Amino acid sequence: MSTRSNQPNQRCHAVGTARLRRGSVLLVVLVAVALLSLGAYAFSESMISEYESTTMYGRAAQARVYAESGIEKAALVVGDRVTYPSEMLYHEPALFQNMLMRDSEEARGRGRFSLVAPVESIDASVPLRFGLIDEGSKLNVNTILSYELEDEAMYSEMLMYLPEMTYELADAILDYIDEDFEPREFGVEDDLSSDPPIPAKNAPLETLDELLLVPGVDSWLLYGEDTNRNGLLDLNEDDGDLTPPFDNGDGVLQLGWSQFLTVTSREINLMADGTERINVNNSTLTDLYDELELELGTEYADFVVAFRMNGPIPEEIPEEEENPQGGSGGTVGSSTNQEEQALQNAAAAVAGAVAGGGDAAVTRGGMDLSGGGSVTIESLYELIGSAVEVEIEGELTLIESPWTADPGDMQSYLPTMMDLLTTVDDPYIEGRININQTRFEVIRGLPGMTDGLADSIVRMQLIGSNGEPLSDAMTERATTGWLVTQGLVDISMMRDLDKYITARGDVYRVQSVGYFDEGGPTVRMEAIIDGTEYPPRIVYMRELDLKEVGKGYTYQQLSFGAVE
Repeated sequence: MSTRSNQPNQRCHAVGTARLRRGSVLLVVLVAVALLSLGAYAFSESMISEYESTTMYGRAAQARVYAESGIEKAALVVGDRVTYPSEMLYHEPALFQNMLMRDSEEARGRGRFSLVAPVESIDASVPLRFGLIDEGSKLNVNTILSYELEDEAMYSEMLMYLPEMTYELADAILDYIDEDFEPREFGVEDDLSSDPPIPAKNAPLETLDELLLVPGVDSWLLYGEDTNRNGLLDLNEDDGDLTPPFDNGDGVLQLGWSQFLTVTSREINLMADGTERINVNNSTLTDLYDELELELGTEYADFVVAFRMNGPIPEEIPEEEENPQGGSGGTVGSSTNQEEQALQNAAAAVAGAVAGGGDAAVTRGGMDLSGGGSVTIESLYELIGSAVEVEIEGELTLIESPWTADPGDMQSYLPTMMDLLTTVDDPYIEGRININQTRFEVIRGLPGMTDGLADSIVRMQLIGSNGEPLSDAMTERATTGWLVTQGLVDISMMRDLDKYITARGDVYRVQSVGYFDEGGPTVRMEAIIDGTEYPPRIVYMRELDLKEVGKGYTYQQLSFGAVE
């Protein structure tokens, strides 16, 4: 009886256990499905992140290529001096602003580059232009010591008008790059305060950043308040929070030395079409005469060769007006001392032997050239407005320069004269300053320069209030002769300044920005292009680290610009 009565209970217990087991399996399945779903979601999120990261990396690589393309475009333009005159390189939106590199139906996919530079003019109402920076507009540190100056202190004076410059810093810079190991009056050869000590380089600088190794020079002096290197005054760059005098909250961008100095400026010593110039100091006077006669005619050949043989007739200078610049007072081109005269006579003897073949007379234009040249022309401006006496067919004859000192005539002939002639055989002319784009601080330290003249040069540069060059008047500024034609200096002073100044360099700095129309990565690159070689050579290129210097420019500035 008891056995039978327990059977229904056992069956009920078995049924309950079975149901419990089926519920456990369902729970395990639900947990497993949930875990798998979470795993799939995490995997999807990871894949999406990887996809977006890869996409952004690819877009950044594209932006970098766009920026590099901008640099290549700049090199192409620099290499064609005939098609692209210097004013087009300064600011030309059609060539350098918002250039489309990749088209797309979606704005987000359109890629571009812009070449951006600050406006150097003190009267410009806008700070931004689209073009290149002529390194010739800056003072070349490496060429300062190449000038033959009368006083050792004059070398330091060339640096003294830079912001926050002192005689100690100027001498320390020159000690760092000069060849000797003797410190200057206020300088120092080796930085003994550093651990380990930093020795002077005693050689030319390769980059401006090397100045940071000079005792007393820091990044504030080199870069000023412009922490993001864009040449513009940004909100966080003049808030007065950092060490004065750089971040002083005065509302004016305090520039560092990098805006005034360079180590790469030079100009090519060829004609605009790439052919060789005529060297007026050619030791073989017969060759010089023939070249000049072919290009310019007999009148010019007679005068230049006669000038080389005898030098100009000394100008009579009133006693109270002698040596206005503290010079020797002698005529440019004549010998300054007995040693120089002896060297010239020796050179003349050698040249005479070459030109005349011994004692035999060699003539051109009735002049006996067998004696060779005794005068070296230091500046082509010596040939302007001067006169020379020479024997022609045995009779002493006065020849006046066919290049007159009349300002109207000078505007007409100077571009051709300066393009055709040169005073040296060197393929390059190093370190002359482009007065059409330079700043006051750069040229004020030049020997013979004054505050008034430096200020006039800067204020008369043909740069409009919008920052664009006034191209309709640029022809007369194709040479440095505009200083004479505009009445800023006379011919005598122009001859002294000529060794320091030019109207165009051939080495350019470019800042190229690659970007997209609507958002996306931006890449900013800086390069230096040497146009003295063909094809132009990119001698320096680096990508500016956005983490350190930031984007520098907004999309609106790059696309629409600050210059209209």
